[in-house]
Amino acid sequence: MRTIANLSLVAVLSLGLAACGGDDDKKASAPTRPTTTRPGQPGLPADAAPLTALNQPDAALRQRVALVVKIDNAPQGRPQSGLNQADIVYEEVVEGGVVRLAAVYQSTDADPVGPVRSARSTDIGFVSALNRPLFAYAGTNAVTQKAVSAAPLVDLSAGPGYRREPKRRAPYNLFTSTAAMFGRAPKDAGPPPPQFSYRPPDTPLASAGAAPAQRAHIQYKGRVVTDVDYEWNGSSWARKQNGTPHVDTAGAQVAPANVVIQFVNYKDTGLVDRSNTGVPEGQLIGEGEAWVLSDGKIVKGRWAKANLTDVTRFTDPAGAPIPLTPGRTWVELPPPGSATAGA
Repeated sequence: MRTIANLSLVAVLSLGLAACGGDDDKKASAPTRPTTTRPGQPGLPADAAPLTALNQPDAALRQRVALVVKIDNAPQGRPQSGLNQADIVYEEVVEGGVVRLAAVYQSTDADPVGPVRSARSTDIGFVSALNRPLFAYAGTNAVTQKAVSAAPLVDLSAGPGYRREPKRRAPYNLFTSTAAMFGRAPKDAGPPPPQFSYRPPDTPLASAGAAPAQRAHIQYKGRVVTDVDYEWNGSSWARKQNGTPHVDTAGAQVAPANVVIQFVNYKDTGLVDRSNTGVPEGQLIGEGEAWVLSDGKIVKGRWAKANLTDVTRFTDPAGAPIPLTPGRTWVELPPPGSATAGA
């Protein structure tokens, strides 16, 4: 593995973030607060969970810290456990057309969760907006580890709470649970800000530019090709991967209420994996095109994120926030020109 001195994460870390990472046994400074928050939205339940806007009567769950778990999405890693319990799931390119998932838990729990895999520098771009979340992953290269340790998160890559599944082969056999990871949260940990705008329950999507849509196709292309399809079933977006329904270990198909396709450029980090394939980094600070699938419709708008800890804004052609359906959301991070959608 080789490294280069001008890895883009160095620029990210120069933004003045304090080194508040490290494992959970270390004393950390006060949490880094996101600089962008969402105001209260009329029509939502008073006890709405921050990351789904769904009713969550348990105040302790509404107020707890977010947990991000890196999960494998290569053929050898499927089926996964815990995806259908996550509030938000991000899908990113790791190398050569291979994709990996980052599942965000806050309002619900799951056991088991996995298979847990390694971190990538792209993760820092979206994890940093969650108010110093817990970050569970299975190691990484030395350059990325340095950046993760300096990012506004609680590093849980080592320590208790992980277990090996004897019926799976390494490295696709490492699992955890949300209870195990939440049990390691610092006492000063706080809840994340909402990451999206939402409509009141049972309110149709009426954003500028909203058009009927029944399906969307995303292709992550590299040394291998990963095809992702979503199809509207009347209440959610049923997901397929490489032509097969994407199901978890319980046999339930992944079908989130919303899908956000955030087109991002990927930069060569100068690192290579064990197969000598270049490792990319998604550029999540800036702006670009975004498609939001919700309520059987698509809104082709824009995304914008000025700073590392900002919450990404998704706006319609008129510049207004796009309000999602309360519920789970998957965020796809493909390169520009990698998706199609239609009725």
